[in-house]
Amino acid sequence: MRYLIMMGVRVACFILMVAIQPYGWYTWVFGAAAIFLPYIAVVLANVGQDGKAVHAENPERELEAAAPAAREPEASAPPVIRITETHPAAVPPGGDAS
Repeated sequence: MRYLIMMGVRVACFILMVAIQPYGWYTWVFGAAAIFLPYIAVVLANVGQDGKAVHAENPERELEAAAPAAREPEASAPPVIRITETHPAAVPPGGDAS
């Protein structure tokens, strides 16, 4: 909201700088305000955002630990298939990679 008010004042300064006759020292004041108000508005807008920073919370602290499942014997576990890739230069010509 503060940014919009400053931009409205900036537009008014541009209009007053051109519209008020005869030109004098106040013309330079209106021109300087029209030039520097955007910088001030952006700095104030960025400073206001620092106080609203949201920090990430670790969700693991809020979760309850699950009861450990009963482990079955290793013999009934499904087999694990492992695939190993080799570089083509490591395979002998006409040979098997295993």
